[in-house]
Amino acid sequence: MNFARMLPILPDTVTGRNKILTISELTRRIRSSLEQDYFNVWVVGEVSNLKKPTSGHVYLTLKDAGAQLQAVMFKFIANTVKFELKDGMEVLAFGSITVYEARGQYQLVIEKIEPKGIGALQLAFLQLKERLEKEGLFDPAHKKPLPMVPQKIAVVTSLTGAAIRDILNVINRRFAKVEILIYPVKVQGEGAALEIAQAIKDLNTLPDIDVMIVGRGGGSLEDLWAFNEEVVARSIYASKIPVISAVGHEIDVTISDLVADKRALTPTEAGELVVPHYDQLKDSLEKIKARLIQALYNKILVIRSRLMGVKNSFPFKRPLDRILRLQQRLDEIVQRLASVTKHSLELERERLIGLANRLDSVSPLKVLNRGYSITTNVEDDKPIKSVEGLALGKKLKTQFFHGGIVSSVVEILEQA
Repeated sequence: MNFARMLPILPDTVTGRNKILTISELTRRIRSSLEQDYFNVWVVGEVSNLKKPTSGHVYLTLKDAGAQLQAVMFKFIANTVKFELKDGMEVLAFGSITVYEARGQYQLVIEKIEPKGIGALQLAFLQLKERLEKEGLFDPAHKKPLPMVPQKIAVVTSLTGAAIRDILNVINRRFAKVEILIYPVKVQGEGAALEIAQAIKDLNTLPDIDVMIVGRGGGSLEDLWAFNEEVVARSIYASKIPVISAVGHEIDVTISDLVADKRALTPTEAGELVVPHYDQLKDSLEKIKARLIQALYNKILVIRSRLMGVKNSFPFKRPLDRILRLQQRLDEIVQRLASVTKHSLELERERLIGLANRLDSVSPLKVLNRGYSITTNVEDDKPIKSVEGLALGKKLKTQFFHGGIVSSVVEILEQA
């Protein structure tokens, strides 16, 4: 076998035929070719290896059953994506193929991305709804009641839309005496959500706002999107003033509707919810007044009946009889008390006489009266019970029944 025929022929560097390319030159040629042939293409695939570094760029891999494609979405594009990208999500991506020369790797630079089978905005709505619901922002326990008759109403909406006219017409027709403060904002387009959120915060700094209407007229999902932004939802949730959300038509349900204290199906209904009808309120008050008057009249009749019963009663007709019976009862009690007291005193007197007799029987004077005497030491007046301790000449005092003497010991006699 002639192996020489199998070797490639080296290019002629002198003549330039079959020029040798550097890696960079070859990569640039490939890049130029790919960028021309695959400019503005749509691809479908599954997201994997999703990475979101602090730079704000998004790196991912798009794959199907047979191949995979590296992709990048730069920060200024990533910030416009409303929904949250996740691994395993089927997406449609639009962009251009280019080559990342540092790695010699081709990739798709994404300019637009949508979830497959559902619109990007719809998916973003569902994702935000699920997250806020888990946080408790839709909890009915957090919702504040609307005032029955507000004195001052704030309206956050556009000055040029039909919504403000509908709200004002309904309020003025139903309850013209209420004060209305309009806070004009953009209700769609770039910056609208931030304006709406700031308006809600600003109105909460005022001391006299009773209730707030936040809304706009109908439109597409894109037109209503400002009311699906998280910043608006959190401002409504944090509001100390009750908020009525009135966005679009009955079929339009926004995140603001779910967070608000009350949802109005339309701006017109918001005007009906925020104030009662003056004539209906007046009729209700008249009915309440009539019921109170009737209840008071019935109470007076009951009290009058009771007074007549007391007036016609026997004690009321002859009050002296009642007094005399009470005096008689008092006399009986006094007599019984005197009798009990006398008996108690007699018993106590007899007990004291018995004690006196017992005490007299053991009295030293009683003993002395029978001929006995008591001899004590002159010095300490202690009784002498024995000759022990006595000495000749010691002075002693002897007490008789009548009188006594002081003597000296002249002789000590021992006991026989």
